[in-house]
Amino acid sequence: MSSGIHISLRVNRPTFTLDVDVDIPAQGLTAIYGPSGAGKTTLLRAIAGLEPATGKLTVMGNNWLDDNGSIAVHQRSAGYVFQEASLFAHLSVMDNLLYGYNRIGAADRFIHPEQIIELLGLTALLTRRPADLSGGERQRVSLGRALLRSPKLLLMDEPMSSLDVRHQRELFPFLQKLTTEFDLPIIYVSHSPREVARLADHIVLLDNGRVTACGPLNDILTRTDLPVARDPEAGVTINTTINSYDSEFGLTELGFSGGSLLTPGNVGEAGTQVRVRVMARDISLTLQRQQETSILNILPASVVELADTGEAQILIKLDCGGHPLLAHITKKSAATLQLTTGKLLFAQIKTVALLEN
Repeated sequence: MSSGIHISLRVNRPTFTLDVDVDIPAQGLTAIYGPSGAGKTTLLRAIAGLEPATGKLTVMGNNWLDDNGSIAVHQRSAGYVFQEASLFAHLSVMDNLLYGYNRIGAADRFIHPEQIIELLGLTALLTRRPADLSGGERQRVSLGRALLRSPKLLLMDEPMSSLDVRHQRELFPFLQKLTTEFDLPIIYVSHSPREVARLADHIVLLDNGRVTACGPLNDILTRTDLPVARDPEAGVTINTTINSYDSEFGLTELGFSGGSLLTPGNVGEAGTQVRVRVMARDISLTLQRQQETSILNILPASVVELADTGEAQILIKLDCGGHPLLAHITKKSAATLQLTTGKLLFAQIKTVALLEN
């Protein structure tokens, strides 16, 4: 897989073994997702060369680790953003940014300070020291420093875990710009469903040091055999386009292959791409399109799969114009509606959570 990233790594510890064999694409953001203790950070450190490992690691055709040995950390051309922003306290923001930039040759530089300063909104911070920055600002500087190494791969280890909700919201828009601004693959460790839904294009599920599933985001989120689809936070993401804004009622219409969705507020200009998240718990099903209802988002769909969760609820996978949806309903409701594979119905979506790109 010369155009992608092949990871076949083993890390042995007295009480834990990481044994991963997976291929991921060399574009977009791949989330490494799983519970605490799954081995996510260990995997990221092994990719960076910070954790001794055996096996094979190939990044866009370049062997970083194989049977012949391992190349050094500084030769791996990987930018690393840690959970805590590890900035040099005695240096200004500008000098922190230039630390990595000045340590690579001019011929290897494809990302430059002026790009990063503008992209991450750092102009007003350049003369400050890390002690004078907020948590979100420190992480933006840490991200900028990693990018200015012009890496072939960006590794991010739960960069929002130490931030409060306000600073997480501050950082999200900058993270979302990365894959569109730079042709740079990103591997992003997280245990937050919200972060994964908002940022990821591809996902690797990790549990107890092993990969349990890997693939495009919605393919994995809607696999009814996986715990992620049965979780109370289960849902899908939809990449939509803003069609129009209704100023009379304060609603924006978002279009996608399955139809259109209405969401409160003026969320942007027509033609703008917006990612939304639709939770399984926010979908109800009906055999006839309802006329007298407060629910505005009603879309035609068909039943793809019914999965028994072993409790009072049943998990329904739907196809909505070629886009998958999930619904959690009671077994009694499924029996009353006589749901079977292929049955046509309507999905009533109570809430659309905006995950702006």
